[in-house]
Amino acid sequence: MPWVGRLGRRYFHRMSRSAHSASAIAILGALYFLFGFVTWLNGTLIPYLKIACELTTGQALWIPFAFYISYFFLSLPSAYILERTGLKRGMMIGLLVMAVGAVLFIPAAGARSYAMFLAGLFIIGTGLALLQTAINPYVTVVGPIESAAARISIMGICNKVAGVLAPIILSSVILADADQLTTQLATFDASARTGLLNELAGRVVVPYAFMATVLLALALLVRFSPLPELELEKEEGTEGSVLAYPRLVFGVIALFLYVGVEVMAGDTIGLYGESLGVPLSNAKYFTALTLIAMVIGYLIGNLTIPRFISQSKALAISAVVGVIITIAAIFIPAGLSARIPFVDLVELQVIALTVPLTVVLIALLGLANALVWPAIWPLAIHGLGKHTRIASAMLVMAIVGGAVLPKLYGMLAESSVGYQQAYWIMVPCYLFILWYALKGARIVRW
Repeated sequence: MPWVGRLGRRYFHRMSRSAHSASAIAILGALYFLFGFVTWLNGTLIPYLKIACELTTGQALWIPFAFYISYFFLSLPSAYILERTGLKRGMMIGLLVMAVGAVLFIPAAGARSYAMFLAGLFIIGTGLALLQTAINPYVTVVGPIESAAARISIMGICNKVAGVLAPIILSSVILADADQLTTQLATFDASARTGLLNELAGRVVVPYAFMATVLLALALLVRFSPLPELELEKEEGTEGSVLAYPRLVFGVIALFLYVGVEVMAGDTIGLYGESLGVPLSNAKYFTALTLIAMVIGYLIGNLTIPRFISQSKALAISAVVGVIITIAAIFIPAGLSARIPFVDLVELQVIALTVPLTVVLIALLGLANALVWPAIWPLAIHGLGKHTRIASAMLVMAIVGGAVLPKLYGMLAESSVGYQQAYWIMVPCYLFILWYALKGARIVRW
């Protein structure tokens, strides 16, 4: 009965493909988790290195600058690199480059060298830019095309949950006794102060050595994984220059501004809390609050888009909410506060955070920011044909907004403007995003 053998072979082949698809999705989920984890460590590194390297607020905000500026330099070269290496090997190379950056934290801690810490962050960002450029095609091909949206949702949740966990885990290791440490540094003599700062700087050695090990393991896992080696197709159909499309040019500007406000909401919130007198033992959790709000916003988007609202309408609503929350955060008196229950996932206990209401509102910007990236991207590249790849690289370059705008915030915060009023720079950013949602994305020609 040969048909039995054929049926068995088909069943085995289907099961084998299903197993490979499941393992590939698991690997991609781990990589998206890694994106979120590494990206949102900066919110903890800023107050940590501010103490360990004795920095001003403006100097500490070179941390997101060093990380995000790497996207500007590597986004376009990434396409060339991936054409030479292939996507799968490119992902492996990106992970290895990130491991090199993590290893650099070890001598940086030994020397307590801020410049070396920044170099490590730049290298990590460089590897991450290559990795992100390479990974996106895999999400749609590792399973049936009709379930691609579900896979994208899973990847997004992995990314955002990692962003919640990252500052909690790292701060529990390097800022566990932050308030006591700050008090001691203010009272110790020069010799004892130097010894304490050296001990503090050394706390990043173990977590970053562990991170480097994980990155190396993931590089090997990707190399020998069932992920398919995709061919980079050449798009056809659209002539002329990529800059001839206003929706793309305005989309790049909108994404630049969006990443800037997203990073400000996540990475400056701890410094803002400290400026209001919040002890660092509480302020170190504020970045996680912002990311929790982003997770909630992301889940809302998954449930509502496109069933109930379009991407452009979601973008417009997000921008309006961003303007309202920002203005409220600027005008709410700094003395008003609330106690928020918070689950410390490291200590496995519920703690009560006393948080100024203006800080709560900055954290809630995560809710407004969650849907902006996935809404701008398809609007900007729609109908670009053969220009899609270069357009995507330009949009990735716009991530440099996360380097520029937080640095501008730091300059304003240290001036007579002050920390709270410096958040005014977010308002025109959200207004431009609103204009793009309502009009800019619909402009076909100049």
